[in-house]
Amino acid sequence: MRIVHVIGSLDPACGGPPMVVARLAAAQAHLGMDVRILTLACRVQDQVEKSYQQSIPHFRQITIHALPGQAMIGRGVSQTLSAFARDGMPTIVHIHGVWEPILRQAMFAARKTNTPYIIAPHGMLHPWSLSQSKWKKKLALALGYRKLLKGATAFHALNADEAKHIRGLGMYQACHVLPNGVFLNEIEPLPAPGSFITQLPDLAGKPYILFLSRLHYKKGLDRLAKAFAIVARKVEHLHLVVAGPDDGDQQRFEQIIEKNDLTSRVHLVGALWDKTKYAAMLDAACFCLPSRQEGFSVAITEAMAVGVPVVISKACLIV
Repeated sequence: MRIVHVIGSLDPACGGPPMVVARLAAAQAHLGMDVRILTLACRVQDQVEKSYQQSIPHFRQITIHALPGQAMIGRGVSQTLSAFARDGMPTIVHIHGVWEPILRQAMFAARKTNTPYIIAPHGMLHPWSLSQSKWKKKLALALGYRKLLKGATAFHALNADEAKHIRGLGMYQACHVLPNGVFLNEIEPLPAPGSFITQLPDLAGKPYILFLSRLHYKKGLDRLAKAFAIVARKVEHLHLVVAGPDDGDQQRFEQIIEKNDLTSRVHLVGALWDKTKYAAMLDAACFCLPSRQEGFSVAITEAMAVGVPVVISKACLIV
């Protein structure tokens, strides 16, 4: 059995799905499957693959097919899946996301070769997500996406709420609920307590709240900034560490922090990976993610695995 995962990018700066795909594919490869990942090559493709090989158990057993650019999407996806169909090995295509061109082409190619495909929307069919660029998505569904979604053999939902909303769109195929997970041996052994604080001397002896995710409106950074302004007035020396790549919301967040005269107590440290990420979690007083919508956050799962208390919004759907 061959499993082909299709995703727009493996770059973890794009959010949780690349890490989910990498870990799921690695677990399947460890079970003896022939596992491939079909993706677009990102600017740092070699570094990303090397990082995954070093941090995710069994990732080296996966074959990566990285297409060179947008112009090659249609032909590259079609040729790759057609070659798999010709070699006679039963193949399943597992598509991660909905709207990116490479995913649409993968659905087309799978239908053309009579290859069964499973769609994992990763929250992209949730009502909140569909309300963003609402008319573009309605038009896309009307012009062919709904037919492609209905052609899927099954859906992979991250929680029961997501499965309910998939059904609400008229998709009545099998819908399997499979939450995200982590390899504990990615995390263990944990870094030494205090190793993250030594990198930020301003935090010495002071508790801090940790936010670790993309700096995007969806992640509720504005909510966090306003809540921190209230708590900071009551808890002396409390700080806030914000870790993650800017995805359009950093400037607004900084404006709220500056307006509340809290700049000296807020630290934007950029993206954190691997052991540095777990060190930041370990030293935190709590991990906070006040998202407006989540499928099944990898960061929350990692924080709980580390053992740090988590404070999250109901929209994170961790129950």
